Amino acid sequence: MTPSPSVALLGLGRMGAAMARRLTDRGWAVTGWTRSGGTDVAPVVRDADLVLLALFDGPACEQVLEQCAAGLSPATVVVNTTTVAPDEATALEKAVAATGATYVHAPVIGSVPAVQAGTLRVLVGTSSADLGAAAPLLADLGEVIRVGGVADAAALKLVANGALGGAVLALRDARGFAADLGLPPDRALDVLERSALGGLVPGDRGAAPAYFTVTALAKDLSLLAAEAPAARTLAGRVNGAVGSGAVAADDAIFALTDPGVDGAGAPEEALEPLRAYVRGHATGDPVHFRDAFLPSAHVEGLRDGRFVSWDVEEYCALFDGTPAADEAQRRRRIDHVAVEGTVGTATMTLLHGPDAFTDVFVLIHLDGEWRIANKAYHRDGAQ
Repeated sequence: MTPSPSVALLGLGRMGAAMARRLTDRGWAVTGWTRSGGTDVAPVVRDADLVLLALFDGPACEQVLEQCAAGLSPATVVVNTTTVAPDEATALEKAVAATGATYVHAPVIGSVPAVQAGTLRVLVGTSSADLGAAAPLLADLGEVIRVGGVADAAALKLVANGALGGAVLALRDARGFAADLGLPPDRALDVLERSALGGLVPGDRGAAPAYFTVTALAKDLSLLAAEAPAARTLAGRVNGAVGSGAVAADDAIFALTDPGVDGAGAPEEALEPLRAYVRGHATGDPVHFRDAFLPSAHVEGLRDGRFVSWDVEEYCALFDGTPAADEAQRRRRIDHVAVEGTVGTATMTLLHGPDAFTDVFVLIHLDGEWRIANKAYHRDGAQ
């Protein structure tokens, strides 16, 4: 009996580990390697017929392939499942070709459950007419879809993730519409589960683990926006939620369906002063507030029943440069951002222990950047 080709699987995160288990169960001889392990990758790939990459992004692929180049040979087929930009895929193909090995770009549609079931959609792009040993390996992972060259495969994966991001935010908007109409959230989800967005609702209810994280989606949408300007608003909404601290980096993408985590489609740069403001609260370092506010700005509201109006330096003096003792439990989210020309407005909710703050900002675009011109706040809770 002819032994199965040997596989060096580089990257043992959620997807990589699932692929290793799937391929081992299907009879493949798999040797795993992780960047965090501190071991030399060249010996791992030297005796492998197939090198399978399951990494986070293009720079990680470039670094790992550079490290293992000495172990590649003309008999090696490198299969890369990582989501990267089209020009990154082209550069990776050239780097692998310089070693004499064959490069196959094969990003996948689907996450860990699809790996386990062998139902991934694999978008295969390569300059080689024959996939060789990569053909049965990819077939064991799911449906193989030949799409052209490596740049085509990379671009189509970004399009697919753009569609996913749009659908997730469409569910977020629909939940917001229901809230505006005073409908019970569970009843709205029951109906949405029976709509065109139904496939996303079980995950929104918390039934799906964080196989595809908000950070990964934000990275992919940023790559898409760099190639397709029409995707900038979509990318801005997701990156705005991440940058504001409204969702955690390792949250599942379904965290984005909370109507309270959106940047409301504002230009990416208009969110930056709000992010600096959040960093100020998270770290207690007033330097971030100075980055966020114009020097002439004021912070105004009721404190202990009395009206206060602080200038920026007076406000900064309230912070001692260290995070609050309960920072790990505090939450902040951008609720609304609207921009018209060189001015804008924003609202934010801050959940700080027993207190809930509603902050209302006036934004202005001045000297090439957005800053907070003024802030007013309302405080609920212990005074």
